[in-house]
Amino acid sequence: MNRFAKLGLAAALALGLAAATGARAADEPNNDGHGLTPSRQSWSFAGPFGAFDQAQVQRGFQVFREVCAVCHSARNLSFRNLSQEGGPEFTEGQVKALAAEYQIKDGPNDAGEMFERQGRPADRFPWNYPNAEAAKATLGALPPDLSVMAKARSYSRGFPMFLLDAVIQYQEHGVDYVYALLNGYSNPKDLNHNDYFPGGKIAMAKPLTDGQVDYTDGSPKTVQQYSKDVSSFLMWMAEPKLEERKHTGFKVMAFLILFAGLLYLTKKKIWADAH
Repeated sequence: MNRFAKLGLAAALALGLAAATGARAADEPNNDGHGLTPSRQSWSFAGPFGAFDQAQVQRGFQVFREVCAVCHSARNLSFRNLSQEGGPEFTEGQVKALAAEYQIKDGPNDAGEMFERQGRPADRFPWNYPNAEAAKATLGALPPDLSVMAKARSYSRGFPMFLLDAVIQYQEHGVDYVYALLNGYSNPKDLNHNDYFPGGKIAMAKPLTDGQVDYTDGSPKTVQQYSKDVSSFLMWMAEPKLEERKHTGFKVMAFLILFAGLLYLTKKKIWADAH
């Protein structure tokens, strides 16, 4: 066995060991005081060629609208984003009808007064509270904005998993954490206990229950399904250009590989007669 073969075998064994270590570490307490380590989930948008499942993102928006948006804001989300390619892709008519269901504060008018009007596709998704102070007074704490939550939240997989993540292009730490958090309410007597939240206590009481959201496409009406769908929607909301980014990245890599090949052939041609 030559030197390169030995190096390849060593690398394969190291990656195998890292994968096995990660499998054992999932859903076990980690060493940084942040509760259980979430398990890695299977997502349609994972990997270099991944894409969002349109039906899942649409269901996720339904969960977000009926459950999450009662308390949480989504400042970066406009109604028109819901019709853009690579996301829920609702029709323009559906988006107009959806926006019209909301009353948006606008103004001032000619009299210098604020007024309310029907929502338009260009409007931001409204929050149920006029300001952060009002939300705190009602809920006891300020619910975080969910616009980029799936990218803002993460967890440490430790050594050697963080090395493996770069090789397998694992970038779904945040959405795995959101899914685990929504399924982490394991104590029926304490609705604020959460296995994945630091300290085991979270201000948000268990938000999801079986049968809470009425799906019309036949999907299971379970906490696990709701969590999966809304996590996917939050991932899209945090990175709506994910599919475009991956398509661009593939084209760039293909160009670089072709360019490298042309450079090599050019070098061979130029130095062919050199001794």
